[in-house]
Amino acid sequence: MATGGKRLTGALSRRALLVAASLSPALAASQSKKPSSARAEGPALSTARSIMAGAPLNVFLNRAPAGARLAIARPDDPPHTAIVVVAPRTTTASLPTPGVAGGYELRLTVEMDGAPAILLRQPLETTEPGATLAAPERVGRGQALPVRGIGPNGEQDRVALLPPDAPLDAEGPHFFPAENVEATLEAPEQPGSYELRYVLNAPVSGLRVIARRAVQVE
Repeated sequence: MATGGKRLTGALSRRALLVAASLSPALAASQSKKPSSARAEGPALSTARSIMAGAPLNVFLNRAPAGARLAIARPDDPPHTAIVVVAPRTTTASLPTPGVAGGYELRLTVEMDGAPAILLRQPLETTEPGATLAAPERVGRGQALPVRGIGPNGEQDRVALLPPDAPLDAEGPHFFPAENVEATLEAPEQPGSYELRYVLNAPVSGLRVIARRAVQVE
């Protein structure tokens, strides 16, 4: 009986070894395989999908190819058409957004055969722009006027003190809220009614007054 038990145990051991040997190549191959996503890693971007019209859009990039461009376009625009195009120099970039509320598309493109090709796209919605202005209601002629202006704060936006009937592109005491939302303006020497304006200056909209505040110069 003992001898028969040893023979059975030996047979089982040999069978286990054969099974293990047959499985080991497959096991090693499965362990050497990497996930398909790791083999096929490509460019990626991260940014907001909704933003106030005219505000700068900050974009974070990963693995962008050399010569890549970031663009904002309308969803139906062909690859060679865009409202804004920026060449990122690092892994971050800032794009001016259209100054009109609506549906747009952020694209990562690269030139292929002499024409842009879209590598990635992401929907972008711009909401109606707004701004707030703060300043004293009255100021003496030639006196300092403390002002605060907060809005989309695009690079070309400005807050200006002008007569109410002045055209959009009129010159006058002003500052750029993208640099600092607070400033001190010098009041005009001519007394009368004036207004503080937040002037949006963005793609699509161009110059557009989105907030006003009356100021009396005495």
